[in-house]
Amino acid sequence: MLLKRFNRTQRLSHLFLMLTFLIQSGTGFGRLFITTDFGRSLCKIFGGYEAAIVIHFWVGILMMTGFTVHIVYLIKRIKRRDLVNSVMGPDSLVPGPQDAQHLFQRILWTMGMGSPPKLDRWAYWEKFDYWAVFWGLPLLAVTGVMLKFPLLTTQVLPGWTLNIAALLHRAEAILAASFIFIVHFFIGHIRPLSFPMNEAMFSGSVHLEEAMQEKPLWVERLKQEGKLEMMKAERPALWYRALYFVFGYSALGFGLYILINGIVYGRFIQLH
Repeated sequence: MLLKRFNRTQRLSHLFLMLTFLIQSGTGFGRLFITTDFGRSLCKIFGGYEAAIVIHFWVGILMMTGFTVHIVYLIKRIKRRDLVNSVMGPDSLVPGPQDAQHLFQRILWTMGMGSPPKLDRWAYWEKFDYWAVFWGLPLLAVTGVMLKFPLLTTQVLPGWTLNIAALLHRAEAILAASFIFIVHFFIGHIRPLSFPMNEAMFSGSVHLEEAMQEKPLWVERLKQEGKLEMMKAERPALWYRALYFVFGYSALGFGLYILINGIVYGRFIQLH
């Protein structure tokens, strides 16, 4: 039996973020490593150095437009009559005390002390994933606009703020790419429960057995609320599964290409 985990809007939002992030990583790292064969090969994919800069800016604008739409989506989902539960309830991605408790239980379980935590719909690492992106995007946007329009920036702020903006933009970009291409990819593809791929964000569904193993409180809550049968989902068509497996692993390969070469050519990062 399959349980519906993500609706179409959530899956399209993830796909949008995935595509824009990969483009931004490729164009941004291409400029960062332009003195190396790695950087030049990345820029070549996007039509050259100048084209990569233009694409990086406009895809950044597109990404922040999507972020704004997401904010509106979140606001509309808040129920004023049930404000606390809609913001801090089990279906919310807002971290709570239980997440710190689950993390502590996981650490103890890893050390052979106690049992693993019983998770609800969202695990603590999923919330961390979400909020890392949520706070990272505005930082990249603000610093990116400052660097794109230095003359306008220095009419409002001191010139030295451009150096700070460049440092923050570069550091956040490297941190985001490293986290996505190592931690997020491992959780989504490599760990035993997910291997060879966590299909939930593409198919929108998850196997009941898997959900009972990883999110037992979520399954129990659905049963108690009488919603389990309503959450049943159809198995995706074979052609669609093949499509998102190819796409998913292509994205994984591109991410690892950037990660590995970024480490190899780290000493050649352009500081200006």
